Amino acid sequence: SGTSGCVLFMISLVFLCWMPQKVPSQSGAQVLMILRCVRPLRIFSLVPHMRKVVYELCRGFKEILLVSVLLIVLMFVFACYGVHMFGGRLTRCNDPDIKEREKCVGVFIRKIFITKMKLQPGENKSYPAMLVPRVWANPRRFNFDNIGNAMLALFEVLSFKGWLDIRDVLLQRLGTAHAIYIHIFVFLGCMIGLTLFVGVVIANYSENKGTALLTVDQRRWCDLKKRLKIAQPLHLPPRPDRYKFRAFIYDITQNIYFKRFIAVLVLTNSSLLCVSWEADEHHTIPLATVSAAFTLLFTIEVIMKAIAFTPRGYWQSRRNRYDLFVTVVGVIWVATHFMLMNNTSNSIGYTVVILRFFTITGKHATLKMLMLTVVVSVYKSFFIIMGMFLLILFYALTGVLLFGTVKFGENIGRQANFQTVPSGIAMLFRIVTGEDWNKIMHDCMLSPPYCTLGENYWETDCGNFTGSLIYFCSFYVIITYIVLNLLVAIIMENFSLFYSNEEDALLSYADIRNFQNTWNMVDTQQRGLIPVKRVKFLLQLLKGRLEVEPDRDRLLFKHMCYEMERIHNGDDVTFHDVLNMLSYRSVDIRKALQLEELLAREELEYLIEEEVAKQTIRQWLDKCLRRIKAQKQQNSLINSLRATTEALLAGTEILPNKPVASETKDESKEEASAASARHRKKGQLPGRSDSISSQSGRKFLAPSLSDGAARAEKDRFPTKKWNARQPGSKNLPDLSESSELSSPTPEEDEGGAQPITQKMITVVVDVQSWWTSQLGYNSGSDSED
Repeated sequence: SGTSGCVLFMISLVFLCWMPQKVPSQSGAQVLMILRCVRPLRIFSLVPHMRKVVYELCRGFKEILLVSVLLIVLMFVFACYGVHMFGGRLTRCNDPDIKEREKCVGVFIRKIFITKMKLQPGENKSYPAMLVPRVWANPRRFNFDNIGNAMLALFEVLSFKGWLDIRDVLLQRLGTAHAIYIHIFVFLGCMIGLTLFVGVVIANYSENKGTALLTVDQRRWCDLKKRLKIAQPLHLPPRPDRYKFRAFIYDITQNIYFKRFIAVLVLTNSSLLCVSWEADEHHTIPLATVSAAFTLLFTIEVIMKAIAFTPRGYWQSRRNRYDLFVTVVGVIWVATHFMLMNNTSNSIGYTVVILRFFTITGKHATLKMLMLTVVVSVYKSFFIIMGMFLLILFYALTGVLLFGTVKFGENIGRQANFQTVPSGIAMLFRIVTGEDWNKIMHDCMLSPPYCTLGENYWETDCGNFTGSLIYFCSFYVIITYIVLNLLVAIIMENFSLFYSNEEDALLSYADIRNFQNTWNMVDTQQRGLIPVKRVKFLLQLLKGRLEVEPDRDRLLFKHMCYEMERIHNGDDVTFHDVLNMLSYRSVDIRKALQLEELLAREELEYLIEEEVAKQTIRQWLDKCLRRIKAQKQQNSLINSLRATTEALLAGTEILPNKPVASETKDESKEEASAASARHRKKGQLPGRSDSISSQSGRKFLAPSLSDGAARAEKDRFPTKKWNARQPGSKNLPDLSESSELSSPTPEEDEGGAQPITQKMITVVVDVQSWWTSQLGYNSGSDSED
């Protein structure tokens, strides 16, 4: 950029210091003026994207040069053959009655045919005519007299321009056998050599861009990313179930037959353009009336959708906005047409019909893909198109300096010339399409005696042979053979992207459509954003290749949820965030991703896996701690219950009416009672033991945790018939000894057993309720984890 700026500055400085008073044609001063026209091309170095395009082209210049050399060698071989075979043999006298060169002298009358003159065919003296000198010369635009002219003629043939003229001349003047020459060159040079050149340009661009060096999986991944980038939320509001009328209208507008009916209306309305709309024609009014009726039907469709979706929901879709715009313009046209009834209103009318026709492209999958191909291709080739426009601007400025005053000829006239920059741009756009570019080039080669020279280039009406040759040939090669082929490469790439086989794609359009429908259900506000908490719900609703089952793929489900939380820090996530995350999970990243992207993705997945493992371990430890805490509380309550039971047993054994076996036993019982009383006074509980000793030495089993949990609640805690409990019950130790201790008397039951029993029942119920709550808490935590 800096070097080119310095060079252009030095050229301008030299020209300003020199400031010649006269600028003859083909002089150094004119060359300096042409070099100043290069200034617009500096934009290539200032815009990064355009600089990238030029860099990618220049990197493959070697391959393009090799193919160009191959074509030049082929042209040189055929040119040498043409010089030896046809050199000097194509000259004829311009008077068709003269066949010999010696007689081709003097003048003859040549008739001038003007198409607008109403003349009868045949001999007619009223034809205008003029005297023309006889000249023995070659055909007007080509010859094979030297190698340069022969290669120029073959270069024109290489562009499929003028080869029929050469063939006809060879047939008329040399015979049928010599016409095979030009057919062979067209086959080898145009159909093989030129196609090879185009293929090299496209392949070179793909290689420098990097796509040609990718594996099949990597190319599929690139295509998938492009598809996902284009995919957008459906912006289709949910069915309003709470409002019956709106739900009814919603069902009508979403019915497939209603959509087909609207498509048929659009096609029928477009068919009205088959007949011209002229104000003075009798069929114009019926056509306009029918078109107005169609506009009314389309207005009803817009109103129905606005009712079903609400105005806010209707406005969210771009296609609905376009339909609304066309409908509003159509209503305005209907309101003004029948008042004006002129060609202006008719023009607005069929413009509305044309705009309406494009609405059908979004209602059919194939047409939508085709439109997406066109739109995306134009978007991606924007900088290439801008670069082509800059080249055309440079060549237009140069053309004004070189050929701005050339005399009008066969192809240069009032409508096509280089007199101004706009007309020069129009002329070059014509050449871009290949329309008679070689004839324009020969008109710009005009030289004396067919023109008049002047002291300055703006005072002459002659052309420039060398300048015309370099100017038009370079422009045609750069624009037609290189730039336009780049556009072809981009269109081919996008075409293969949208029309690729569903089996080859990593994610099909059906999978993407399924995700769009699922997103539409979760994103109730139609904002394209959802909270991170809803991602779990969204993942559970997906089907097809994107389906994730939390029960079967529990770890993957955790990874995906944490990835969304980590990337967005708990904020809302977008449509493309979730879709890109799912796409990474649906492919083998080691095969599909390129090196830099693979390293970044592996690092992210490593962090996610590490954090998920930490969370899992933390949750497991919390669960274990809760269980340990619950076990400790349970053991503490059981110990308390045991202590209470032992205390009750001790109190029962020291009753005065119990039989006494011996004095030693009485003393031991008194000592045990005193010890128990001391423990109760101090507030201490006895230690945990596996059995309870009685006065007779028999041991009673302690209650276990599973015993109470294995029984039903009604069997576990009978409150009305406590004394009727069987001795085999496992909830509490059996306190009865039928062989050694006598049963208590009714007075003892009334006086002491009933309060003790009620107290025990209260304690056991408290233990049962606490244990039930602990079991529910633990089970809930397990299901969460």
